[in-house]
Amino acid sequence: MATLKHFTSSINDLLDIESFKDYAPNGLQVEGKEKLKKIVTGVSATQALIEAAIEADADAILVHHGWFWDKEDPRIIGMKYRRLKLLMQHNISLLGYHLPLDAHPEFGNNAQLAKRLDIQIEGVMDEQGVGNFGRLAEYTSLEAFGDKIETSLQRKPLLVSGGDHAIRRIAWCSGSAQSWINKAAEAGVDAFISGEISEHTVHVARESGVHYIAAGHHATERYGIKALGEHIAAKFGLLCEFIDIDNPA
Repeated sequence: MATLKHFTSSINDLLDIESFKDYAPNGLQVEGKEKLKKIVTGVSATQALIEAAIEADADAILVHHGWFWDKEDPRIIGMKYRRLKLLMQHNISLLGYHLPLDAHPEFGNNAQLAKRLDIQIEGVMDEQGVGNFGRLAEYTSLEAFGDKIETSLQRKPLLVSGGDHAIRRIAWCSGSAQSWINKAAEAGVDAFISGEISEHTVHVARESGVHYIAAGHHATERYGIKALGEHIAAKFGLLCEFIDIDNPA
């Protein structure tokens, strides 16, 4: 058993949240019961995840995508009201970690993605440590690497060819970092992986000679929050359950 205060403080310190300039608050977003026995982890704090956490008898929910984003309507109405009402009725806490979880060198989304895809990490893409550069153990074709991603992430990626070259040097950033393909091209990598794709991403890939792989926002961000939850639960002797509310995006 752990206290909510100690649990939150431990994650805040582990992810070094004060070092990040983020457009969403990181840490405790909704306060619930003081004593914790079980946590549920998931990618996004949706109503479906909250309902599943209630069914699982969780005391707290730990997610990557929490609430209260920059420039959104601050009113607690509609969808936000229904979600918040469920949490408060069941006295469940909500903790969300956005960029700090993307960047963490062990439990972060990008570190966990590298682990699943057997990519050796060699550097970071920005000053906050979000996104990475690295390389594969050997050259592989775009198609073969796409098959590996599909098997590992349980989702078929969208492949945009940047030429007929094989892949070894690679850059990646989970989620909606498709515009970072420009950074990848400037670094001279063979391929760039992110979650989503925009219309112009295709043209940049083709004209810059960098393969682009859209592997899914949700699919590329399942594994950081799962790893973080398992680690912190073990530290405090808590029960932990990862619940995947799948999203095709």
